[in-house]
Amino acid sequence: MSELNKDVVDLVWGRPSSGVSVSIFRRWAQGFVFSESELTALEQFEGGPCAVIAPVQAFLLKNVLFSRESSNWRQMSEEEQKMALCSTLSEILESVCSSTSTGFCLVTWAKGQSPHTSTQTITQAQSQTQDMPEPASSQPPQEQQPTALAAEELGFEQFHSVLHKRTVMSVAHLREEVLSLYHTWRGCCGVLLFLYSVILTKGIENIRNEIQDTMEPLIDPVHGHGSQSLVNLLITGHAVSNVWDGDRECSGMKLQGIHKQACVGFLTLMESLRYCKVGAFLKSPKFPIWILGSETHLSVFFTKEMSLVGPESPSEQARRVFQSFDPEDNGFIPESLLEDVMKALDLVSEPEYVTLVKSKLDPENLGIILLGPFLLEFFPDQDSGIPDSFPVYHYNGLKQSNHKERVEYVEGTALVLGFEDPMVRTDDTPVKRCLQTKWPYIELLWTTDRSPSLN
Repeated sequence: MSELNKDVVDLVWGRPSSGVSVSIFRRWAQGFVFSESELTALEQFEGGPCAVIAPVQAFLLKNVLFSRESSNWRQMSEEEQKMALCSTLSEILESVCSSTSTGFCLVTWAKGQSPHTSTQTITQAQSQTQDMPEPASSQPPQEQQPTALAAEELGFEQFHSVLHKRTVMSVAHLREEVLSLYHTWRGCCGVLLFLYSVILTKGIENIRNEIQDTMEPLIDPVHGHGSQSLVNLLITGHAVSNVWDGDRECSGMKLQGIHKQACVGFLTLMESLRYCKVGAFLKSPKFPIWILGSETHLSVFFTKEMSLVGPESPSEQARRVFQSFDPEDNGFIPESLLEDVMKALDLVSEPEYVTLVKSKLDPENLGIILLGPFLLEFFPDQDSGIPDSFPVYHYNGLKQSNHKERVEYVEGTALVLGFEDPMVRTDDTPVKRCLQTKWPYIELLWTTDRSPSLN
């Protein structure tokens, strides 16, 4: 991998003047390890790698909840954990692959160079060529215990000197290889090895073409947080930097967004603070699982209630189309755009009728059309089909963010109302504010004494 190392390092870590700090690298150098307290939950040991672990957890939950026959989704044997994790990693690699003709890349330890070999051997490896014929495959479990943090003797430079890349050309072969590397994914640096596999499978140039600011690394070398481009890459297969639907133009520059409905969704506290606006493709995914973003961390909110992600209703489509003409999220459009909105929704758009609608929706001649009255005019009293209440769960992979420092799902009940009801007002927590960007009048009743943490 020596010829690719510099490009990969620049893309992932940027070019910090003083290099990547020991503490940042150490935080990212963990493997995919299941919680002993929650058998379907992955554990995160320090801040940073949630940008990879949370998307993997979201897809893993999708597979456990909706593709597994067992009725008890929270119970898994070690063999079932192995199959669930490896099928999830394969699925993400398949989603990022631009063309099957280029194959899938897997980044592993060069033969005999995993952190479990002796320090002397690793030191010698720095002067050896890395063009090894075969990758290190799954090692015996007794040698490959899950490593919480980087092996102390393995630094940033040394890590990149003992990597090996191999390419497989078929999906079937990919799934076999990922499964055979289970102990590699669980062990030291498993998260980074998977991330590098994703990047090389997608293609460095393809990622650079999608990232808005190519100078922004996927991992902040100062604070260690993953970028939105990294999160989007793992969720959607595209490393775009924005969360809105479709592309937008600003001062002649094309800003890329999300182009199709995602399998799992994304909501962010930043939207409640009006820093951004998440589009419908991420807000309304195919499965009722959402990655939740705070200022510094990612967690996962999920339910088994599939009615939450049913086909888009006419009123939801109308809201999405109206908001596409309102990029500033003002809640209104100039009346000159009303005809375009009505055409986009296949409503009657004859000039005389549009004029009539304008006079009804803008009786004071302010020159604007508000979203609320527009929806009431054309889509009144539409039942969303969502049940009044349903069970929900929240996952936070950080031990210190969980009760008694045990990574476990927090259970609760959600009530989605059509209006604000002071009688059932529950709390005002960051989790709730994040969810209100999708369901403005959601209320949450958790079974624990304290609400789950976004951080």
